Amino acid sequence: MGSKIYSLFEYVYIAMAIFSIYLVIEHWGEEGGRSYLFIFFAVLAIFMFFFKRRFRKNIEDQNKNK
Repeated sequence: MGSKIYSLFEYVYIAMAIFSIYLVIEHWGEEGGRSYLFIFFAVLAIFMFFFKRRFRKNIEDQNKNK
């Protein structure tokens, strides 16, 4: 059960990245640097997706070896 929840949260990070990229496109021409903030959030969300995925797979491998 726990693995399914962690897997769900991984894809929430991907959804956040897609939403951030959408906001970058919407705010690109405006002043104030808001689009750069959303680029940062998109990169961070993608990083967190891969980090959480690797962490979950390591835990699953450790549980299989027990």
